[in-house]
Amino acid sequence: MTSTDLNSEDDVLLDVDALAHRLAVSPRFVRRLVEERRIRFLKIGRHVRFDPTDVEHWIEAQRVEQTNPF
Repeated sequence: MTSTDLNSEDDVLLDVDALAHRLAVSPRFVRRLVEERRIRFLKIGRHVRFDPTDVEHWIEAQRVEQTNPF
């Protein structure tokens, strides 16, 4: 891995506030997702961080498909 691989914008971990902003929810809701283990997260010391790729997979898994009402 090169230093440019480590510093790419896609590899930046999100904190609780950044994820809350990305999902348009409150930080409290994100902390609840973590507490209930409903979203993947990384624990770095006492800090909680989120991999953007994991977040995108989680968002996709939350998608509810439309049903045919007839």
